[in-house]
Amino acid sequence: IIGVGGIFSGDDAFEMIKAGSSAVQLYTSLVFEGPSIIKNIKRRLSHLLRLGGFRSVKEAVGIDNYR
Repeated sequence: IIGVGGIFSGDDAFEMIKAGSSAVQLYTSLVFEGPSIIKNIKRRLSHLLRLGGFRSVKEAVGIDNYR
């Protein structure tokens, strides 16, 4: 599952991943924010994964479906 739409932050990406997406697609945020948004999203997503105790994105995929 690829999460698409409304991803402007690492928080948005993390929510998509927890809901079951194993990947996310960026488009609108790239158009409005430019390529630097990728680094910002990646940095925040990495932080959120560590806070949640996940060692990888794979561990977090779909976790909201099990809580």
